Amino acid sequence: MSYLDTTINVYQEAALTPNVGLCCTTNPVWELPGLKIPKIMQEMNYGCGSTVHARDLVNNPNILYVGVGGGMELLQFAYFSRQKNGVIGIDVVDEMLEASRKNFKEAEAQNDWFKSEFVDLKKGDALHLPVTDNSIDVAAQNCLFNIFKKEELKKAIAEMYRVLKPHGRLIMSDPTCEQPMNEALRNDEKLRALCLSGSLPITEYVKMLTGAGFGTIEIRARKPYRILDPNHYDTEELIFIESIEVAAIKDPIPEDGPCVFTGKTALYYGEDDFFDDQKGHVLPQNQPLAICDKTAAVLENLGRNDIFISKSTWHYDGGGCC
Repeated sequence: MSYLDTTINVYQEAALTPNVGLCCTTNPVWELPGLKIPKIMQEMNYGCGSTVHARDLVNNPNILYVGVGGGMELLQFAYFSRQKNGVIGIDVVDEMLEASRKNFKEAEAQNDWFKSEFVDLKKGDALHLPVTDNSIDVAAQNCLFNIFKKEELKKAIAEMYRVLKPHGRLIMSDPTCEQPMNEALRNDEKLRALCLSGSLPITEYVKMLTGAGFGTIEIRARKPYRILDPNHYDTEELIFIESIEVAAIKDPIPEDGPCVFTGKTALYYGEDDFFDDQKGHVLPQNQPLAICDKTAAVLENLGRNDIFISKSTWHYDGGGCC
């Protein structure tokens, strides 16, 4: 049995018997006017963050969500879409699809605006998406891709890139880990299925995205997730796992490389009203400007004593230099 089979088994059980301890089911639930999320959806919120962001969901986008869980994020996406089949939900686990269908009936009873037909549930997997090329505005996955090993991860990201329209957005939330893990942990199929031992360092995670062709990467959040300790896991040291929320945009990669935003800011405090580097970056005097890491490096290399570059906050919220 492969690690993917183990994953399917884990989520078959989680579909039949909601597991409140799986992933971050205690994450805060969106509170929006007129949106009521059934308790069963909250209990089956098998993710490690949120992929639902209002600024990604303007102009009635076509939305794809892979790994449906209990349907909570599908319901939140439908809140913004509100059109028949406006949200496509894909899962390889039959039991999870059936659980979501039942949960949507409950959501209909609690939300006058919601209809189950807003969400088109399909059987399929992340490595072979049953979706046509260049047809999706916003694609999302939550705590799924970290389960895959390297070759499967490349394929899953490439599939998302394939189905997105030009300038479309892939929104993700996944565990990450900056510490090395031993092979026993890495090869533990159950831990990988539980979104623990497949966690990558952020730089490697970002490289997988830019390697697939995404020209802009936004790291929107970074927060604590789990601890692997010697008393409970096969490790001699504490291993700290975080989760990140990321948007990868299907923009062309610039000649000088992709734009990766990690929450850095530039502040010009010179004598002039503004500083213009003649490369498309204008810094008004004492007005913070969010910049990508590439631009930060360029400005730092100028050697000026009137430009301050902050460190990465790992919380980027738009308004950047590129």
